[in-house]
Amino acid sequence: MSLAETVSRIDSLSDDQRECVENCNEATDVCEWCADECLGDPEMEECARLCRDVADLTSMHARFMARGSAYSAILAEACAEACEDCAEECSQHDADHCQVCADVLQDCAETCRQMAGA
Repeated sequence: MSLAETVSRIDSLSDDQRECVENCNEATDVCEWCADECLGDPEMEECARLCRDVADLTSMHARFMARGSAYSAILAEACAEACEDCAEECSQHDADHCQVCADVLQDCAETCRQMAGA
């Protein structure tokens, strides 16, 4: 069963929440990939650091949303801000992994902002 199929089976989540969980999980994966690709390049250290921060935050936020935590809205705000900062950093680099990461993070930031205001 895919992650999207698993998330779709969590009855307590709205469609918007499901989309945010899926975006957070995708952001986690792409940030780990981007950070790994940046390792060893001194010019990419900030990108790697931000990607690792985002991966941790988005992973935690997805888990909190899936279980209906009261702290989810607080994490949503932190995720949105971190995603925006990381997307800005990634967009400054020509590497494919950075460009993919920036695109995914923009979507994640948008859905997290919606969850922060919900």
